[in-house]
Amino acid sequence: MCAIVGVHTNKPSACLTLYNAMTVLQHRGQDAAGMATFNELGKLNIYKNNGLVRDVFSEQEMMKLSGSIGLGHTRYPTAGSYNFEEAQPFYVNSPYGLVLVHNGNLVNADKLRNELFKKDLRHINTNSDSEVLLNIFANALQNKRQISLTKEDVFNAVDEVHSRVEGAYSVIIMISGYGMVAFRDPNGIRPLIFGKKDDSKYMFTSESVALDCLGYSIERDVKPGETIFIDNNGNVFNNLYKTKTNHTPCIFEYVYLARPDSTIDNINVYNSRLKMGVSLAKKIKKVLTVDELNDIDVVIPIPDTSRTSALPLSIELNKKLREGFVKNRYIGRTFIMPGQKIRKKSVKHKLNTITKVFKNKTVLLIDDSIVRGTTSKQIIQMARDAGANKVYFASASPPIRYPNVYGIDMPYVEELIAHNKTIDEICNSINADKLIYQDLEDLVSSVSSSSIKSFDTSCFNGEYTTKGVSKDYLENLHKIR
Repeated sequence: MCAIVGVHTNKPSACLTLYNAMTVLQHRGQDAAGMATFNELGKLNIYKNNGLVRDVFSEQEMMKLSGSIGLGHTRYPTAGSYNFEEAQPFYVNSPYGLVLVHNGNLVNADKLRNELFKKDLRHINTNSDSEVLLNIFANALQNKRQISLTKEDVFNAVDEVHSRVEGAYSVIIMISGYGMVAFRDPNGIRPLIFGKKDDSKYMFTSESVALDCLGYSIERDVKPGETIFIDNNGNVFNNLYKTKTNHTPCIFEYVYLARPDSTIDNINVYNSRLKMGVSLAKKIKKVLTVDELNDIDVVIPIPDTSRTSALPLSIELNKKLREGFVKNRYIGRTFIMPGQKIRKKSVKHKLNTITKVFKNKTVLLIDDSIVRGTTSKQIIQMARDAGANKVYFASASPPIRYPNVYGIDMPYVEELIAHNKTIDEICNSINADKLIYQDLEDLVSSVSSSSIKSFDTSCFNGEYTTKGVSKDYLENLHKIR
């Protein structure tokens, strides 16, 4: 779920725009940050390191990143390790000089890595599937290389990527001396949006909020299987992959990953979460008895993502909405922290209770999802320690029973609390008095638009969008971890 940004301007200060956009998108990845620019002489400037954007890029480093075209990336580790070498952007010098940022996950990376080494004679230096993707594109360009690169060469190279690669990927690549290319996998699983400013500045980014905050107008989402190429003169060209597939964006973007002020594939995230709250309230009315409903004194969201859903839910249930947890805003998003030990430790540092809200009350806690269950169990215990008589818990999404293989860190079934468990068993595991999950049909209905009615919901139902997700692949996911 990394954040990617590409900026194509006519001024040598692309790095400042990248920095601001990456800061806006910091919620998508906190493990590492990187930036690369090409200046007017074609010299590549690149810097990346572990940490937040504000910590990685000092004033001294920013001064070295001059250039009118550039890429930025904030990393959230899924496949690969947490080492510095895995940070993006990635670079290869042949052909032309290519720099890539990638959001997503390839499910046939091992197969492609072997092909690149044995057949294409290209060397892969890390365990990152993003480096594999870059070399697949580079090899395609190499095979068609001419003295002067044309837009058709770029489009054909991306088509070859689509034909060889299986999985989810939104990609932005700089080609030294030629321009910038952006493309999205044929299913459009991971987001990518295109914006414009002053008729000469362009930006590609993971979420519309980065365009909004920096004064860019939204042109449109990059279509599934579409390639957009902006040459060095600012001319914009596009091409659509000929093989037709279903547009199935990741529904977890709307549940948790994206900012509420973003719009993805013309679907407003905030509005989707409001609808999730209404449908979850209706489910709660069906599951709880009249006495149990009457017993609820207060509805409490778990900061921050669930706040949007909790508001209409409280109105639908005619219950008071109160803030019971205070969040330390200097602690990052617990879900995307690298490693379970760090996540467990961070929950207690991240949240503190307002005792008066819980004291001698039956509380209904609302969260966006329950993944590993560790955080939910700790939060429920915090509510009890604050004096709650009973703790009901509701999730705005269905039980997560299957691995996500498209770029979200829930890849191994043994880590998922809902895998092979009934709702009552999960309820006992997190020590709640009652547990209510959103139905999948209601979640899809909350997010659906007139143009998009199907989504990748594989972590809920085990139905994977792309080829290559075999039983053996799923069983070996823990080795990737």
